[in-house]
Amino acid sequence: MANWLYVLILVMIAYCVISIALYYLQDYMLFKPEKLSEDFQFHYDNQNTKEYFLETRDGATINGLLFKSKDQPKGMVLYLKGNSKSIKGWGKFAVDFTRHGYSVFMVDYRGFGKSTGRRSQKAIKRDLQVIYNKIKEKMSEEHIILYGRSLGSGFATKLASMNNPKMLILDAPYYSLTKVTGRYMPFMPLSLLMKYPLPTYKWLKYVQCPIHIIHGTQDKLIPFKSSIKLSKIKPKLTKLHTVIGGGHKNLNNFESYHKMLDEILTQDPKDFDFSTTSINVIHSAKKNKAKA
Repeated sequence: MANWLYVLILVMIAYCVISIALYYLQDYMLFKPEKLSEDFQFHYDNQNTKEYFLETRDGATINGLLFKSKDQPKGMVLYLKGNSKSIKGWGKFAVDFTRHGYSVFMVDYRGFGKSTGRRSQKAIKRDLQVIYNKIKEKMSEEHIILYGRSLGSGFATKLASMNNPKMLILDAPYYSLTKVTGRYMPFMPLSLLMKYPLPTYKWLKYVQCPIHIIHGTQDKLIPFKSSIKLSKIKPKLTKLHTVIGGGHKNLNNFESYHKMLDEILTQDPKDFDFSTTSINVIHSAKKNKAKA
């Protein structure tokens, strides 16, 4: 056997082995859950919380935590977190919304915290829709805000595409999870291997509510350009908020982030008469020649 053919066979075998390993191990690579005991007690200074458990039709248990607004709430923020830890650690971000008069509901995906059940993209989407429906039983959709952070941005977008919330806020979103993974594995057939492709860009096309995208310019995990691309999908409904110098995990440390969130949550939308502006004025590069 020619040496080049022998090498080719070895490369093909290695490629197949890596592909199979990637398919079966991606859950461990993508999700970094923190487990909590059933008797764990949540506690946050100056926050009034109530714990909930949801039994799913396939026998799983989804754990969620409600952070109550001190006054009569303006609405509810369904906060979908990232791929690590549990709502134990994410709960400290609820104050960014309760201070504006919104209650916050955070949920642990399957396998995180006290939540149980076999995890899959389909199962998580189904769980979140059931939770959204439960919130709708308490208030109209015009008072529901979907906030998706990193991994949660894809699921938040999917929810928004199938419902009619007040608005969708995406924090450090990805164009698609397949694209993000492709940066590190450019030669793998990820479109076939990914169990969680999470094509945010596809779902965003069907969102009909206002869309706010927040992203740091120095995000090394999910590049800022992914938000630029997303912002162009529904430009009339979308506003891109840039945190200069912000990374992937530290936006809350920037004053600009909180100013942006304040602007988003306290906005008072008004009709705008564009005919009174210069929107249709065309700049001409040619100078009119003076008449003789």
